[in-house]
Amino acid sequence: MKTKNKTLGYLVPVFALCVFMLVIYGAYVPHKPAEIQRVVCIKFKAGTTPEDVDKHLRDFASMKNAAKDLVAYSAGHVQNSEAGKNEFDVIHYLTFRTKEAAQQYASNADRKEFVESNEAKWDKVLEMNSNIEK
Repeated sequence: MKTKNKTLGYLVPVFALCVFMLVIYGAYVPHKPAEIQRVVCIKFKAGTTPEDVDKHLRDFASMKNAAKDLVAYSAGHVQNSEAGKNEFDVIHYLTFRTKEAAQQYASNADRKEFVESNEAKWDKVLEMNSNIEK
C-alpha cells in the first residue's frame, strides 16, 4: 500500500508540471495571423418582418461553428436604417485565418442550406473578400 501512495506522490507533481508546460507553450507559440475578411451585405425585400430579420441574424451566426478557421464573426443592422432608404439592411463580417478556409466557407453545406431557405426574403446580396493587411 505504501508503494501505491509513493507512486501517486511522484505522479501528481509530474502531471502538474506537464499541464504548466502546455499552458506556457500555448501562450508563447506564435499563431498564424488571419488573412481574409469576408463581408456579406443583405437587403431584405419590402414586407420582411423585424422578426424574420432577427431570425436571419441568429441563423447566420449559428453557421460560424461549422466554418473552419473562422477566427472572428460579427454582424448588425446598418445604422440609420430607414425602411427602403439604405442600400443594405444587415452586414455580416467573417474573418478567416486562411484563404482556403474562406473558399471552403463559400461551398459549406450549412451555408448553402441557409441561402436556399432565406434567399426568397432577400432583395439584394453583396459578398466580397478582402485581404487583411499586416
